[in-house]
Amino acid sequence: MTSRLPFFIFVFLYTITTLTSKASGATSCRTSCGSIQINYPFGIDKGCGSPQFQGMLNCTSTDLDFFTPSGAYRVRSIDYDENTMVVFDPFMSTCSILQPHHDFKLSDIQNAIIRPSYDTVFALFNCSSDSPVQNRYKSLCFEAAGHSCDELYSACTSFGIFNTTSGNSTVRATPYCCFTSYDTVRVMSMSILDCSHYTTVIDDGTMRGVAPVDWSYGIELSYSVPEIGCDLCRKSGGTCGFDAETEIFLCQCSNNTSPRDCGNYNTNPYAF
Repeated sequence: MTSRLPFFIFVFLYTITTLTSKASGATSCRTSCGSIQINYPFGIDKGCGSPQFQGMLNCTSTDLDFFTPSGAYRVRSIDYDENTMVVFDPFMSTCSILQPHHDFKLSDIQNAIIRPSYDTVFALFNCSSDSPVQNRYKSLCFEAAGHSCDELYSACTSFGIFNTTSGNSTVRATPYCCFTSYDTVRVMSMSILDCSHYTTVIDDGTMRGVAPVDWSYGIELSYSVPEIGCDLCRKSGGTCGFDAETEIFLCQCSNNTSPRDCGNYNTNPYAF
């Protein structure tokens, strides 16, 4: 009986040491990347933010990128009050540059928790006469604050290549274009849509009467925040995170982790 006691003590001490080491060795969570603040549910370090968003953001030097199955998109801003994030597709066309077409795709979980908002307009250009959005699915196209294909093809340097003439110079044969929502490009690829180029514009009510060269090009993503008691952790001085193995919520404290909060509370009841 006594011969087993030292072994038991060794196992007990080893277990306590391992757990303490694991807790105290938790990765600190960076709260910014360049000029962009990083708050829950986002995180750029292991075990930080919400597990549903892990791996979506990467901070390189002073740049923050958002990753999807179709590529990396530079993050321009995050509005934590409105739950929106604005990203820019470096490979899409704009009024000043024409780029080869490609698809914008999100993973299944991204489609569920962070997807383009209704303010994001996808403009498809140079669509063929056989394009679904010019035929059977023409109803998917809508007016974009009073702007037309003719205006885009004539006002934008990059899209001017599509501004063709036939016979009489006063008769202009402009290829079809379509202003549509994200759901259209989510269901149908650019190959199926048979449109050679696309761009995205954020229409927050400021597009009407504004020339295409001054539009706000980019993609506004609207995200949902998991409700897991993060406010309590944050009010106690901690940063919301999770166990990388179990994905169970953890409150990252200054020198430890807690399953709930750090135990340090501001006496001001209105402090957040």
